[in-house]
Amino acid sequence: MQFGPLTRLTDDEQMFVKEVDKFAATVVKPKVHEMDESEIMDKSVINGLFEMGLMGIEVPEEYGGAGGSFFMSILAIEALSKVDPSVGVLCDVQNTLVNNIFKRWANAEQKKKYFPRLSSKEIGSYCLTEANSGSDAFAMKARAYDEGSHWRLEGKKIFITNAKEANIFVVFANINPELGYKGITAFICERGMPGFSVGKKEVKLGIRASSTCEVILDNVKVPKENVIGEVGKGYKVSIETLNEGRIGIAAQMLGLAQGAHAGAMEYARQRVQFGKELREYQGIQFDLAELATNIEAAKLMVYNAARLKDAGQNFIKEAAMAKLFAGNVAEEVASRSLEVYGGYGFIKEFPAEKFYRDAKIGKLYEGTSNMQKATIFKLIDGQMK
Repeated sequence: MQFGPLTRLTDDEQMFVKEVDKFAATVVKPKVHEMDESEIMDKSVINGLFEMGLMGIEVPEEYGGAGGSFFMSILAIEALSKVDPSVGVLCDVQNTLVNNIFKRWANAEQKKKYFPRLSSKEIGSYCLTEANSGSDAFAMKARAYDEGSHWRLEGKKIFITNAKEANIFVVFANINPELGYKGITAFICERGMPGFSVGKKEVKLGIRASSTCEVILDNVKVPKENVIGEVGKGYKVSIETLNEGRIGIAAQMLGLAQGAHAGAMEYARQRVQFGKELREYQGIQFDLAELATNIEAAKLMVYNAARLKDAGQNFIKEAAMAKLFAGNVAEEVASRSLEVYGGYGFIKEFPAEKFYRDAKIGKLYEGTSNMQKATIFKLIDGQMK
């Protein structure tokens, strides 16, 4: 499949981005400071995401979804993150992780039961990480016991995004630790199941409106039909989903960088020092020009990975590179954009300090930067053999 210039959008894609930009400016932006301070995602923002169809972008129309492409999900995450990366990651986890799992691995009955809910009103959550199972995801201790008529889940997950707001959870547990990663299985759990609870909500440096919580599994009785994918194939479900999720986080970081840079550009036009606008000083010009170049390079990498995925081509290396590079760019752009504001960049009156705090997470979740480097090296080394 030939794409032409990678950042050129079709008319439909441009219209889609314009609508998401409008939503972000009119619904999200007025709530950003309040949500960050309260560490709560505003219900009007959540309702708006569903009303816009942004929580079921790839879900087939027959189930109430938008029937869009993975690339459209990436465009939505990017656009939302220009205004608030917390909202961007809410949309990201719903689309690139949860909906993606149901689209690729759920059976017909599971799709019929859950897709209409995920598309219209209910948030999903992806439960993989544990206290001693982060980068080494398959060292998980959560257990699933076959009780004959049902499965019984026991354990605890941490750092689970969207957990506070979610009703539908994809939970990974091991049916037999002696099998290693081949015992890992994915289960569909719902809020309200006896023994299932959402625990402590973490207080975070950035993306504070995005909930990050413990999920506690205290002898949760899960119906046999709630296994998603095959028993013992949860490792495949998790890895292949995270490969796509990395592009979503890269898009979040890309949007963040654009938002931070746009704010610095606007401030440089407004601020006057020594009788000149900041934008007239060569030092400011050169900084903002260099950052714009890095953002464009990140956009090329993110869009390339997303288009490869939609084309059915191998994208694992490109996804890891996009996340690694976009994470680096976001942190640098957020930091240097803040400096354009001088002392004002250090206070909450301007968005620079929030973008700066939000940027750090891009190097940490859905695979740290070092894990991306390990993946990239493994793949390029394999190409040399």
